[in-house]
Amino acid sequence: MKRMTKIIILILIGFLSPLKALTLPSPEDIPEEVLRAEIITSARSPLDNQPLTAAEYALLEEQLATSIYPPQINPKIRQLIALRRLQKLLQILIPFYR
Repeated sequence: MKRMTKIIILILIGFLSPLKALTLPSPEDIPEEVLRAEIITSARSPLDNQPLTAAEYALLEEQLATSIYPPQINPKIRQLIALRRLQKLLQILIPFYR
């Protein structure tokens, strides 16, 4: 009985003791809501990683979205993608395959 009382007291002390909030972000960390609302004035091209202005980036995004041709992929990379897809399929069919 004494042991159960000690355990209950320890649990109550643990719940009632003021703990420092360890999971709060540091004060210099910028909140995600602020970052989402920021206006991006400079960007990088997804094609060649060159710096672009906001207007150039918007124009490039529009051109890429309206292009009728799919992006060209290097044949070696295309083969790697196909092999990776095959590997994932084999992992589903044969779980111990690796």
